Amino acid sequence: MTTPTLEAPPEPIPSVTSPRKGGKGRMPPGLKHSLPFYSFKPWVKLGSPILLFEHLLKTYGNIAHYRFLGTPIVFINDPEYIREILVTQANSFVKERTVRRMKVLLGEGLITSDDPIHMRQRKIAAPAFHRQRIAAYGDQIVASAVHQREAWRPNQHIDISAASMQLSLEIVARTLFNTEVTADIRSINDEVNTIMDLYNFIVAFPKIESFIHLPIPGIMKFRRSKARLDAVVDRLIHEHREAAARGEPDRGDLLSMLLASKYESDDPTKQTGMSDEQVRDEVLTIFLAGYETVANGLAWTWYLLSQNPAIEAKLHAELDAVLGTGPTQRLPTLADYPVLRYTEQVFAESMRLYPPAWAMGRMSTKPITLGPYTIPSGAHFFFSQYIMGRDPQYFPDPLRFDPDRFTPENKAARHKFTYFPFGGGSRQCIGESFAWMEGVFSIATLAQRWRMNYLGTTPPEVQAKITLRPRDPLMMQLIPR
Repeated sequence: MTTPTLEAPPEPIPSVTSPRKGGKGRMPPGLKHSLPFYSFKPWVKLGSPILLFEHLLKTYGNIAHYRFLGTPIVFINDPEYIREILVTQANSFVKERTVRRMKVLLGEGLITSDDPIHMRQRKIAAPAFHRQRIAAYGDQIVASAVHQREAWRPNQHIDISAASMQLSLEIVARTLFNTEVTADIRSINDEVNTIMDLYNFIVAFPKIESFIHLPIPGIMKFRRSKARLDAVVDRLIHEHREAAARGEPDRGDLLSMLLASKYESDDPTKQTGMSDEQVRDEVLTIFLAGYETVANGLAWTWYLLSQNPAIEAKLHAELDAVLGTGPTQRLPTLADYPVLRYTEQVFAESMRLYPPAWAMGRMSTKPITLGPYTIPSGAHFFFSQYIMGRDPQYFPDPLRFDPDRFTPENKAARHKFTYFPFGGGSRQCIGESFAWMEGVFSIATLAQRWRMNYLGTTPPEVQAKITLRPRDPLMMQLIPR
């Protein structure tokens, strides 16, 4: 995505008095007026915040400030400032409004909750994402990818975005629920997609929590989808609890782990399990985070490989060397995972250019000092994996697809927070290891048999909602290797 031609920068906003006792604090440069004043500018478009972020970076540099309805908002593209927010001063921040607004869908799940609830929930969920537990899912990921690749036919035209969603849906069904893609799983998928389409409406609607029971069309549509979603997940939870009560062994899926998890109650001598409501919040959070994000990462990977034949050939060379060719070819196993380094680099570079989680935000609970700037309590801070990943000051020739950016040496030479597709600090995505395994094994298994030819005539456009989706179908022609 390119930045529109910009006029001369507006006047920087003047310094303001800091709430911190003892004098003045200087705000970063930024827009003179509140954001609605610029509504007719090409870089202000509802549902396209990337345009605004690009404008702020080009006009003001790595830290910029604007206001929206009286709320100070700071956009940051500096890795050291991001580290300050996510790590050093993390206790001075909570989730910002757009994430907290998703509590109407995800409740107090790992994405939306704040401490101390978040810390407790993370401890409960951690065993479900232990390295040994995740390793057991490797064969299931490969089996799902084999099922997909065997159904494809030479020269078939497919929407790889939809196909990646289907693959990821099958993987999450097996690993989260220990089931195939049943009508229940499809129902979860359909309702989540309906709610995702309402995302901008949910975020923009003032105090939607207070109006959730009123007969407003968009809210009614959300309410119906949420009720159907809850009913399906509640039924799956009930079935798992009944199986455990009958003495059936742990099924090995994430839901079984969540149901078996215990945490200390108010009485330190006792432990208690999660309520059905708590489990449902975590299941929906894991479903959304583990399904939509990886699927989009895979779709963009196939597009980028189709545009870069030399890199595609290098990927195939690694797969042939590790997994064999012809009659000796075999499927990837857990032992191959650390050896498929270039495959992982391909996935990493794809998520630099098209990060599924394309932006993050926090809200300050006290005055914050970043370098020479002091920002008041209640300010919102945003930083974008998409913007930083395409910034030449951190990634030279940023639009070039080059997996060698992610060799161990090149990774070590960069600041940690120039690349953070799974966040950072104490709230770093708990399922990151699982996502990497799913990405690497899916790419390796499918690329053993197939190449893809992009059928579009122009580069695909992005759609920045909760995740970074292609705006239109990514049509590919399947070519056997």
